Amino acid sequence: QALSEIEGLGGRGGSLPETRVQQLTKRRVDMHGFCNPSGFQRSPYLSARGNFANIFQGSTEEGYKAYHADKYDEDKNPNGIINFGTSENKLCFDLMSKRLTQADMNVMDPPLLQYPDWKGHLFLREEVARFLTYYCKAPAPLKAENVIVLNGCGSLFSALATVLCDPGEAVLIATPFYGGIIQSIFLYGNVKLVYVCLDSKITGTSTRPFQLTVEKLEKALQDARTEGVTVRALILLNPQNPLGDIYSLSELRDYLEFAKRHELHVIVDEIYMLSVFDESATFHSVLGMDRLPDPQRTHVMWGITKDFAVSGIRFGTLYTENQDVANAVASLCYFHGVCGPIQHKVAQLLRDREWINQVYLRANHARLKAAHTYVTDELKTLGVPFLNRNAGFFVWIDFRKYLKTGTFEEELLLWKRFLDNKVLLSCGKAFECSEPGWFRIIFADKTHRLQLGMQRIRKVLEEREQEILAEEKEQPCQSDQDGKADSTDEVIFVSRHQEPTCAGSSSLGDLIGLLQQQMRSSDWLQKNTAEQFA
Repeated sequence: QALSEIEGLGGRGGSLPETRVQQLTKRRVDMHGFCNPSGFQRSPYLSARGNFANIFQGSTEEGYKAYHADKYDEDKNPNGIINFGTSENKLCFDLMSKRLTQADMNVMDPPLLQYPDWKGHLFLREEVARFLTYYCKAPAPLKAENVIVLNGCGSLFSALATVLCDPGEAVLIATPFYGGIIQSIFLYGNVKLVYVCLDSKITGTSTRPFQLTVEKLEKALQDARTEGVTVRALILLNPQNPLGDIYSLSELRDYLEFAKRHELHVIVDEIYMLSVFDESATFHSVLGMDRLPDPQRTHVMWGITKDFAVSGIRFGTLYTENQDVANAVASLCYFHGVCGPIQHKVAQLLRDREWINQVYLRANHARLKAAHTYVTDELKTLGVPFLNRNAGFFVWIDFRKYLKTGTFEEELLLWKRFLDNKVLLSCGKAFECSEPGWFRIIFADKTHRLQLGMQRIRKVLEEREQEILAEEKEQPCQSDQDGKADSTDEVIFVSRHQEPTCAGSSSLGDLIGLLQQQMRSSDWLQKNTAEQFA
């Protein structure tokens, strides 16, 4: 719709009329997050699509740009922005830089400097097949002919959307989800996303917050069809970004059976599969299932960006048994290829299983777990609820009590306030979350940055808390629980989310929350006896 607005203006150049700007802004906020084309000049050098791409930006891009202009550096820029918004593992640069500079990596054979098979060099695809067979626990050896290599999973999403959907058709995805997928499938392929909106309520068949169920998938699909939208595929993120959920085998089977019933392709993104850092959690790959309900419509992607802490190396891989899909995607690898020397390095890395198992994964998981523990302990101290998960680099945090009216406008203001205080987070709207007030924080960072970043977060929250208390004293209000989420043990430290209430009732709620928080702390009962409490 927004693209049609620009196309309908006619001619190149000139300013968008004010009414058009307002309509465009509203639609963009509704669709993709935050975009502010006020003062936007339609470029005479760009097509309608080019102009739309020019203003296609959200809070993620705004914060990312601000961060790169003012990066924190312990020595050179100690007052710079600390980045808790970009999902990168910054804990293993020492291990990876050492491994990637060893002698076996530094090879420059002539074939590496020539055009490869567009699917990727055969030696790399064979290594990827062996790697996935082992780590995905595949029941039978995976085949190199089913492997395609591209420069990152963003390119894979873009290529798959292009070959599976016609312009204007759609893909089903549960919210909240990694917002970069919107750009990947929409900007290039003009493919829409149909949202399966999840929330934190524990109702019906849901046993945890933001739980994806087949019933919710069915409803979203039928609603889309009623509106005349053709849905061609379902995207599953496992482990899920930003929630950190890991789907059970039975859940995966249910989702795949649903897709088979409706003849939908399933794109499974498993890019965090080796970043499950706690022994209590078990990851199940789709490729490890004994039987796929619809193998010809099931396509699995993975990459080294997250699991091997090298987001600067653009490498993603697709595994599909459907040779029509494989060949169609391979034809787009001309635009998204991986250079020969990097293909060699990745192959050497993936075949070094002893180093991966004995050195890298042990250290990486221990470091992730320690960083996660530090950040979640800080959140517990602040009395902030969060989803307690053991996969990925992120914690999904509930900041709703810091929003007085509970709107996305307030959420954006809180996000900007964090940024003004030199810490970059990701707000829920960037993930198309249906409930205002949820934020994602990245914890896979060094201790000194985690400490300083959490200090800055604490400062913002304490200031906001005081402001809300002051506003309540000036203007009495009523508690409104309608539509608010019941929390469970899945959400730590809050038994029931409450809107800010007037001073008399909030004191009791605060006391209950404080007691729950303290009692769940490991050493509270030892340090606080009944006599001391009295």
